[in-house]
Amino acid sequence: MAEETTTPSYEQAREELTEVVRRLEAGGLTLEQSIELWERGERLAAVCEEWLQGARVKLAAAMARRSEPSGKGDDEGGRPF
Repeated sequence: MAEETTTPSYEQAREELTEVVRRLEAGGLTLEQSIELWERGERLAAVCEEWLQGARVKLAAAMARRSEPSGKGDDEGGRPF
């Protein structure tokens, strides 16, 4: 298998990982094929984890910004109106 030069989207990686798992579970592969698929699955799982970790970081940053006092309406508990 050739190494990919671009990182797939989360959805692409998840879809391919699902296919890898399906093929492994179906059986009928040689040991070498199974190992190659397993390794590909490990790489895809790592890509998915990177995307999820990035999403967690962005969400945490957005939540932190949301909870910061804006200086407007602070006398009303931070409500704008």
